[in-house]
Amino acid sequence: MTFLPTSPPFARALTERSYTEPTPVQTAVLADAAADRDLLVSAQTGSGKTVAYGLAIAKNLLDGAERFERGVKPLALIVAPTRELAMQVQRELTWLYQYTGARVVSCVGGMDPRREQRELADGAHIVVGTPGRLCDHLRRGRLDVSQLKAVVLDEADEMLNLGFREDMEFILKTTPAERRTLLFSATLPRGIVALAKQYQKNAFRVEVVAGEAGHADIEYRAIRVVPNDVEHAVVNVLRFFESPSTLVFCNTRNAVRHLQAALLERGFSVVALSGELTQSERTHALQSLRDGRARVCVATDVAARGIDLPNLGLVIHAELPNDPEVMQHRSGRTGRAGKKGVSVLLVPPARRRRVEMMFSQARIEAIWGTAPQAEEIRKLDQQRMLQDALFSETPTEDDLVLARALLAERSGEEIAAALARLYRARLPSPEDILDPGQDRGQDRGRSRDDRSDRRDDRNARGDDSGPDSRTKKPGFRHSMAGGSVWFRVGVGREKNAEARWLLPMICRRGGIVKQDIGAIRIYGAHSEFEISGQAAEKFSVNLKRPDKEENIRIEPLPGGPQGEAPSERPVERSVERPESAKPAADAGAREEPGFKKKPDYAKKRDFHQKHRRDHKPAHAGQPRPEGAGRFAKPAFGKKPAFGKKPKKNKFHG
Repeated sequence: MTFLPTSPPFARALTERSYTEPTPVQTAVLADAAADRDLLVSAQTGSGKTVAYGLAIAKNLLDGAERFERGVKPLALIVAPTRELAMQVQRELTWLYQYTGARVVSCVGGMDPRREQRELADGAHIVVGTPGRLCDHLRRGRLDVSQLKAVVLDEADEMLNLGFREDMEFILKTTPAERRTLLFSATLPRGIVALAKQYQKNAFRVEVVAGEAGHADIEYRAIRVVPNDVEHAVVNVLRFFESPSTLVFCNTRNAVRHLQAALLERGFSVVALSGELTQSERTHALQSLRDGRARVCVATDVAARGIDLPNLGLVIHAELPNDPEVMQHRSGRTGRAGKKGVSVLLVPPARRRRVEMMFSQARIEAIWGTAPQAEEIRKLDQQRMLQDALFSETPTEDDLVLARALLAERSGEEIAAALARLYRARLPSPEDILDPGQDRGQDRGRSRDDRSDRRDDRNARGDDSGPDSRTKKPGFRHSMAGGSVWFRVGVGREKNAEARWLLPMICRRGGIVKQDIGAIRIYGAHSEFEISGQAAEKFSVNLKRPDKEENIRIEPLPGGPQGEAPSERPVERSVERPESAKPAADAGAREEPGFKKKPDYAKKRDFHQKHRRDHKPAHAGQPRPEGAGRFAKPAFGKKPAFGKKPKKNKFHG
């Protein structure tokens, strides 16, 4: 079955690549109505547009023939915003035109310009390059575009964002006027439309990104997360989906470096891409992702342009994009060529409305939820271990000999437990994440609708993880299974202790989950918390392990593990004055607690007047020295001799 009615060389190349059905953008570009016309195409990244414009310009380049003659001057010019995208386009066009005898040459920044000059001198049919390097070759006379028949601007909106407008206009002005111009863009902002009107003639507009078609292969998820837990949420999302390749986006180079270091510390195989890397470092990082040595790439928006990774099934927005166009460009790295992908946005509560607006503008239906919890990830690990390819492979004779030796020395349960430990040892540990509904500080400065939405979510789940769940009275607090045991930790208000960071620390130190923790009460120099009776023994055993991260002492409260709970309201120390030392209340003063007596401003004024009289300077009232000019500084304690203020000039304001 052929891909589309194309010439035999292209049909053969497409068949070898298993292209059987065209994508929507390929169908639209190759339609009869678009033949031999300028094209203004709005298509999602990864929708197959490289093959689309490669086939669209083939008729103009070959002019009815099946093979090219030896080329001296280029017939087509492809302009891409980044080196990676230009080199990717070169690879795509090379296999697409492999049976036509076409020679495809790349001219990109970061490569040896003398080698590119030699390749251009040897002859090329199609030239692919970045705007800056192409303009450099044009100005130096190394690139002859006099016989050019087609110009393609790939991802033109991104080239505008990167500041390449002048370079693009220079290229278009230099090329022949009778050329065919194809402009491809994921979005169509005002600048792209103006560029098309100026340099295209009767352009045929194709738009396949609107509606559901542009996002059918990408599942968008928005995860509510406390700002301090973004790093932990990235870890749990990576562990939950276990994609062969993942792209994590940050907004700055510093954020990329910090997140890469944090993921490396937790055991992930991760590389970073940012503008500060050299071309060799970028190539090495991308090769690590392609051959499987690295599974996670942390990158900025600009550095990730043009990345085409195999099996990229997950995109994480660790820092939110600035607008819907950036969100679509980021997410378009996954869900390519008919494959499914997931795009996860980590949304702090204060940014929820903005993210909802971006989804609405992009016509995206997103799934809202909370970050995967550690218990969910452990259950998935168990299922994945049972389905691991290790159990489906046929054992060798050496494997059977070792298995019999192990069974002779150990029981089957011991061997299985050791295998489980080995399996878990190679996996990064999931993190305990605080639900945004438990963070009381996040409600400050937020709209009433956002807070009511969170309360509705908690009511729908039927849980009691709201802001007041740690401060309710005993009658309203959920009952602890098997009783409770109280513990004491040696940090309090004096060291800025808060329940939102005490809770994950307690879970980590004691190896328990947040459901095992009851009330947390913070005092001046220490804090006390309640552990369910079922988890108390495990918690006490885990406390004996040395803690290398935090030197915080945790111990049971005096009085035994089942002692009475401490007082419900923490009492701070205060110096109590005797009744005789307390001032008597003035007549008419309010007796209610919490109200202060209104200050007597007349007494305050008399005090300051007396202070000025008692501390009057010795030279006050003395006459000014003779010869003092009109603008001389007046004597202390006296007004100036003149009656009006001096007129201000431009130098004295």
